[in-house]
Amino acid sequence: MSLAKNKENAIAFYKTAYYGEPQKAVELYVGDEYIQHNPDVSDGTQGFIDYFNRMQEQYPDKSIEFVRAVAEGDLVALHTHQIWPGNDQYITMDFFRFDNNGKIVEHWDSIQQIPKESANDNTMY
Repeated sequence: MSLAKNKENAIAFYKTAYYGEPQKAVELYVGDEYIQHNPDVSDGTQGFIDYFNRMQEQYPDKSIEFVRAVAEGDLVALHTHQIWPGNDQYITMDFFRFDNNGKIVEHWDSIQQIPKESANDNTMY
């Protein structure tokens, strides 16, 4: 298992699904199971596919920047900056667990909207 390859695959998986091809993302990057910890997404691959298809239909003009990718053991963490319609901006931190074949089998995330005002001048990304 290559940490660099897992980081590359986590980003490719996320980007492929985010920009409207969640079925392809699952086929290319997901293992025999897919355990989902985001409470807004049903468990398993079909829940993932349904969620990202719905997001693409409702928000086709969203964008994502991958700010950081960190890998350790069988985990990859991604830190992203997302811009949605109406200039709603979010920061996400996603964790993906990989199996021994280099396929994604589990996902956790934390999502926070970037506030209009901040007590400091630092970005959240």
